Amino acid sequence: MSVLRVGTRGSALALAQTTALAARFAGEVEIVEITTQGDVDRAPLAQIGGTGVFTSALREALLADEVDVIVHSMKDLPTAPHPGIALAAVARREDARDALCARDGLGFDDLPEGAKVGTGSPRRAAQLRRVRPDLDVVDIRGNVETRLARAQGPDADLDAVVLALAGLTRLGRQDAVTEVLSLGRFPTAPAQGALAVETREDDAASIRAVTKADHVVTRACADAERLVLAGLEAGCSAPIAASAEVDDGMLFLTATVYAIDGSRHLTASHAYTLDGQGAAELAAAAMDVAGRAVRELVDAGAMELDRA
Repeated sequence: MSVLRVGTRGSALALAQTTALAARFAGEVEIVEITTQGDVDRAPLAQIGGTGVFTSALREALLADEVDVIVHSMKDLPTAPHPGIALAAVARREDARDALCARDGLGFDDLPEGAKVGTGSPRRAAQLRRVRPDLDVVDIRGNVETRLARAQGPDADLDAVVLALAGLTRLGRQDAVTEVLSLGRFPTAPAQGALAVETREDDAASIRAVTKADHVVTRACADAERLVLAGLEAGCSAPIAASAEVDDGMLFLTATVYAIDGSRHLTASHAYTLDGQGAAELAAAAMDVAGRAVRELVDAGAMELDRA
């Protein structure tokens, strides 16, 4: 292979994270910008469908042989396999937590009653309403700098916005963070902070070129989290949080489902004891803990919660 064509969205964040990841691919690479539905349609994600709005155009370009590899924020990736496409690598995850970016350096508990807090995520909105029912949660869209300006710019019209810490870190905008939100109160979206690399499933050369970027522990944890989404028949914009980690010889998973208004939530936590950290065992562990978590949540009434 002469040049590996790497497709990505054209946002500043997508380009930054793809360029950094592509440095780990074998051989020479060319970054190819692709416009997705989510980049041009500013309607709320739940309204335009959520699942696939940031990935479909990339996958179409891949299957049309316009690029050899595509890179996604893994939390945007639909859970169902796509015919002809292989998940060739999952890069080591950045810090998965959410970050509050508020005016005047305010922390979350310092926000005044009725403060306007912006987010485009139904999961974050439900969590904000659950923890602080007094807040005015405002639906916003736009790139990272556009969102930050809503709370910290000269024409700010919000008191704070909530964004993924991983994205801010990749853009070098940690200076905007006024508080990193704890996983205890604000568990994050399935696969948040991880990057997914897809190739055509019959393209052995491209698969080999990206293999070094694969991190088996991150892949297993992201798989466990995404299997919760699949088991609950939910898309990537659903108000569902899932966090998995491998620690002390075990794979731990905690999953939470929210009513969209934050009035109710259900949580399940499970663990799997590992004999090692081989890919096959980690994959089996991910399926096991996710299956048990889904069964517990369904039995508790997760499918009856108003998630839309």
